[in-house]
Amino acid sequence: MSEHDFLAERFEAHRTHLRAVAYRMLGSLAEADDAVQEAWFRLSRSDTREVDNLGGWLTTVVGRVCLDLLRSRKSRAEESLDQSLDAGATVPAATDPERDALLADSVGVALLVVLDTLTPAERLAFVLHDMFAVPYEEVAGVVGRTPTAARQLASRARRRVRGAPAPDADLARQREVVDAFLAAARAGDFDGLLQVLDPDVVARTEVGVTTGAAAVASGATRFAHLARASRLALVDGVPGLAMLSDDGRRLVRVLRFTFVQERIAVIEIVTDAARLSRLDVTLL
Repeated sequence: MSEHDFLAERFEAHRTHLRAVAYRMLGSLAEADDAVQEAWFRLSRSDTREVDNLGGWLTTVVGRVCLDLLRSRKSRAEESLDQSLDAGATVPAATDPERDALLADSVGVALLVVLDTLTPAERLAFVLHDMFAVPYEEVAGVVGRTPTAARQLASRARRRVRGAPAPDADLARQREVVDAFLAAARAGDFDGLLQVLDPDVVARTEVGVTTGAAAVASGATRFAHLARASRLALVDGVPGLAMLSDDGRRLVRVLRFTFVQERIAVIEIVTDAARLSRLDVTLL
């Protein structure tokens, strides 16, 4: 076995873990796969003879790649949908490690919603430490802070996650909200869109992120022609929107929603053919 093949075999042994880390940080399987691939490129170009803990080394690399991606997202946060579509805080005196572990493992979609409201450094510190038990000393190296500062970042993120409302589960009400969103988008009704969007709504595509109800509604009003061609659908069992090709044979665009307190909190706009093929879409 060549040295390259041996290195590739060792990397594959860590791929599942690295993909899980990247997905929790990015909330996108496509971006997670890109981050893991970038980690492989960096590994293949590095001298690993002095690396004692390859898994830790790779986790650090993936963390830094994800941090760059998250920072890039934040720099594009004011972009409209037609293009894409405080360090002084103190740590609480007492913490409950068991509660923190249960929190990190259980919030699911709600976690992904609130993570989009965190700064990149807060998000990375929380995910690495609370979800994957990376010591603060190592987290500090990824975010470029001291261990104490890394602990503060995770603590702030943890408090916000604890206060995050759970996603709604009422399918009938979700369908009503999607119907209202679609009608407002088709009419270019800015105020109507604001009524169904959470004030901190996040709209995410494969190339960028838009945050805030005003920005998302403004972008949606410019896409009335797409809304008119869209149909109500169940997307992975949740009411959403789907647009077919002109011949009606294939999906070309899907909007997947997360609902909080009877409003749309997250809009994931999927246009990539490979990602579309992995969605379970039933037209209604």
